[in-house]
Amino acid sequence: MKEFSADRLERLLDTVLKPARYTGGEMNAVCKPFSDADVTFAFCFPDSYEVGMSHLGIKILYDIINRRPWALCERVFMPWPDMADGMRRENLPLFSIESRTPLRQFDIVGFTLQYEMCYTNILEMLDLADIPLFSRDRTDGPLIIAGGPCAYNPEPLAPFIDAFQIGDGEELMVEFIECVRACKAEGLSRLETLRRLAKLDGVYVPAFYQETYNEDGTLASFTPTDPVAPARVRRRVVLDLDKAAYPESFVVPYTEAVFDRITLEIMRGCTRGCRFCQAGMLYRPVRERSLETLLKQADSLERSTGYEEISLSSLSSGDYTHLTELVCALTERYADKKVSVSLPSMRLDSIVKPSLEEAQKIRKSGLTLAPEAGTQRLRDVINKGVTEDDLVRAVTDAFESGWSTVKLYFMIGLPTETDEDLEGIGHLAQDVIGAYFSVPKNVRARGLRVTCSASSFVPKPFTPFQWFGQDTHDQIVEKQTKLRDILHKVKGVNFNYHESELSMLEACFARGDRRMGDVLYAAWKNGCRMDGWSEFLNYEGWLKAFDDCGLDPAFYANRSRGEHELLPWDFIDAGVTRAFLWREWQRAQRGEVTPDCRKGCQGCGLKRFEGVCVDR
Repeated sequence: MKEFSADRLERLLDTVLKPARYTGGEMNAVCKPFSDADVTFAFCFPDSYEVGMSHLGIKILYDIINRRPWALCERVFMPWPDMADGMRRENLPLFSIESRTPLRQFDIVGFTLQYEMCYTNILEMLDLADIPLFSRDRTDGPLIIAGGPCAYNPEPLAPFIDAFQIGDGEELMVEFIECVRACKAEGLSRLETLRRLAKLDGVYVPAFYQETYNEDGTLASFTPTDPVAPARVRRRVVLDLDKAAYPESFVVPYTEAVFDRITLEIMRGCTRGCRFCQAGMLYRPVRERSLETLLKQADSLERSTGYEEISLSSLSSGDYTHLTELVCALTERYADKKVSVSLPSMRLDSIVKPSLEEAQKIRKSGLTLAPEAGTQRLRDVINKGVTEDDLVRAVTDAFESGWSTVKLYFMIGLPTETDEDLEGIGHLAQDVIGAYFSVPKNVRARGLRVTCSASSFVPKPFTPFQWFGQDTHDQIVEKQTKLRDILHKVKGVNFNYHESELSMLEACFARGDRRMGDVLYAAWKNGCRMDGWSEFLNYEGWLKAFDDCGLDPAFYANRSRGEHELLPWDFIDAGVTRAFLWREWQRAQRGEVTPDCRKGCQGCGLKRFEGVCVDR
C-alpha cells in the first residue's frame, strides 16, 4: 500500500515539468478540515491540470458541493507522464490538490467524461491511487462515479465505474451526496448504498444490468437484474438556469490554463438540429439565463478573479435573445478595467454586427466560424442551416468591425461526402479572402490570417448519424491529402487537420459496448495513456489490445447500423426519441432540411418531459 509523504513529494516536484500543477494553494480554492466533513468528494478530471482548470462543469460542481457545510470537494487531475512515473518510483499515491489527501480516503471519487480518449487516464488515475480498477473487485474504499456527455454511452466504462450520473448535475449531485451521507449514517453496505443510489432519477448502476450478444457480435439484450434498477434511465434536466447554482468565484490557477478567463454560461441547449452534433441533442431544450442574472454573475466573478476576459459560453451564442444588450452592457461596465468580451460558438447566420463591434473595443481577438461542409448540398445533409451567403456576410461584418483573423472549422468523412464537397472548402476559403479585400483599406484591419481546420467525423450516440459507419483510416487519409492539395492553391490559407487514428479510436468508444472495457484495460496494460495528446498516442498498443481481445475496431467504428439493431445506449432516455433520430437519418440521406424547432415543434420527444419543451 502506497503511503503519502510530503518529503518525497517535494523531492519529486523538483524534477518534473510545471510543478504548479500539483501544489495547490490557488486563489479562491476551498480548503476545509477533511475530518469534519460527513461526505468527502474527489472531483477527478482525467486530463492535465491546464485542461481541467478550463472546464466549467468542475467549477460549478466544486462550488455546489463545498457550499454544503457537511460536504467537502477537492480537485484531482491526471498527472503528466513525468509526474505519474515519478509517483510510481517514489511509491506515492495519487492525491487531491487542496489537502494532499490520497484518493482512496475519500467517500466518492467522481470522474467527468468529456472526451472518449481520456478513458485510459481514468484507469491510470485509479491505479496510481491504489484503488482496484474493476468495480467487482472493490469491497471497500470510495465509490467510483462518473458523469458528463460521454456518460450517455457508459458501457465501455461499465466494468470500472460503480455509478453514472446522466444529465444536468446541479440538482442530481446534491441528491447523490445527500443519499451517500444518509447511507453512511445508517451504516449501509456498499451494495445497499448502490441500491439506494440506483433509485435516484438519472443514476445508472452497471452492476445491476446484464447484456447478451448475438452470434454476429451485435447486442441481443440488455436487462436489469435487480428490482431497484429501472429498465430505462432518464436524464436529469435543470429547467430554470436563473435558479440553478453558479459560482461567485472561480479557482484561479498559478500556472497557465487553456482558457484563463471568466466563463458566463448564457444559455444551455440548441434547437438548430445539426445531425452530427451530440451536444445539440443531449442538451435540449434551450434554456436562457436572464440579462440581470448574467450581469450579477459577471460582477461577482470579475471582483473575485481579476480576469481580463469574459467568454460568453453556449452551443450557439448568437442565438441568445439579448446578445447585443449583454455585450454592450459588459463592455461598458468594464471598459475602465480593460476587461474584454469574447464570443465563441457563433453561427454564421446569427452573428450580429453590433455585438462584433462592441467585443472588439477592448481587445482584438480571432473569430471562429464553423461552416462544417464545403457545399450547400452537404450542409443540407447535416442540417447545418447556413449558406455561403451567410459566411460571406458574417466575415464581411467581422472585417468591417476590426477582425483580421478568422478560423474556419470543417469536418471530413460526413455521410454522402464527395470530392466536390472537399473542393467546396477551397471555394469557401477563397470567398473569405475575397470578402476581406472587398472592405476598404481604411476600414479593415491589417494582417489577414485565415486558417482552415478539418476534423474527421465521428458518429456519436443520440444523433441521427449514430447509425452511420465512419470512413476508414485509408479513406480519411486520402481525403486529407486531397484537401491539403486544394487549400495549398488558395494563397494565404493555413490548413490543420486531426490524425485519423485518434478519430477511429474515438468512434470505437463512442459507439462501443461493454466489451470495449476489455480493450480499454488491455490498452492501458500496453502502456496507453494521455491518448488525446498526439505525442503520447500509442496506436500500435491500441491495435494490439483489440487483437488480444479478439475484437475488430471496424465493427465499432466503420460498420453501419440497421434500424432495428439494439444499440448499447438504448436503455438511456436522453429526451430525444429513437424514432425522431431515425427519421432525421432518413431525411439526411435524402438531403432534406429540418427547420429549427423554435419555428414549430419537430416531434423530437422532449414534450414527454412535462414543462420542458416550450415553442418559442
